[in-house]
Amino acid sequence: MLQIGDELMYFSSVFLLVMLGTRSATGASVFTLFLYVFMMMFRFPPVPADQASRVLRPRDSFGGVPVVAHRGGSHDAPENTLAAIREASRNGATGVELDLSFTVDGVPVLMHDETVDRTTNGSGPVSKLQFVQLRRLDAAARHRLKDKFSAEKVPTLQEAVEECIRHQLTIFFDVKDQPDKVLYIYHPSDHSMRQTDPKVVTALTHRPWRLSRYEDGTPRTLSALGQLWSAALDVLLDWAHHHLLWKLCGISAILVQKDFISLDYVQYWAERGVEVVGWTVNTAVEKDYYQNLLKIGYITDSLLEDCDPRY
Repeated sequence: MLQIGDELMYFSSVFLLVMLGTRSATGASVFTLFLYVFMMMFRFPPVPADQASRVLRPRDSFGGVPVVAHRGGSHDAPENTLAAIREASRNGATGVELDLSFTVDGVPVLMHDETVDRTTNGSGPVSKLQFVQLRRLDAAARHRLKDKFSAEKVPTLQEAVEECIRHQLTIFFDVKDQPDKVLYIYHPSDHSMRQTDPKVVTALTHRPWRLSRYEDGTPRTLSALGQLWSAALDVLLDWAHHHLLWKLCGISAILVQKDFISLDYVQYWAERGVEVVGWTVNTAVEKDYYQNLLKIGYITDSLLEDCDPRY
């Protein structure tokens, strides 16, 4: 009943806004009907709640809640590597968040940035490099523990999935170069993405004010008009995440920047059958808050110690 009431409110709001903008009840009716039909035809059905719960809340969770190693745990080992996956499992993670990019010859590999410069001893865009070129690089070259993890390679998607299967880790895949931040989440028993396998759990990622402000809160532009415009777009994007995109994508979870999560926020999504996961939670105080008060899963750069925030 809650979701039916939500839909009635959303489409009524769309109708009123369009009618106010166009001063045409007929035009507003046609647009609202079109939007409704579009939603019904193209949205993904959500994964059954019991199946999503097995993926998002596996047994033997760290401190009673699921803990996901960000980029495999980028503080504890070189990010997006097989070594990071092994370290995450050894340190008690229930899952890993990994970033998926593609080489110029179409090989899916683990890499967060558009270029290899920050994490390897090479340079250049991932999308311009052949896999054989990428394979020669040292993925631990710029990590603080590079001596411990020397000569670590950039892994392929297949290698990463096989490693996660060995360690029974849930995988959060962030596929780069998508128009919106949709994540694909699956347990090692599932081996394909949502478009070809409806058993794969999907999630949206969201950081309020992402268009108008950088991760540290500073404005993206000094222009007053630019700030006003980007803030307006942020409000629209926030509305879309909470009222439209989640239903269109059939998500089972929403990953939200840690500073915007409260008990009321968790309850809002729980009423809609959606799990909230916080990112990036890197201090003992924050982890205690998530484990003992919010009682929800979180993503962290380290399972061993406090570390600087990563975005």
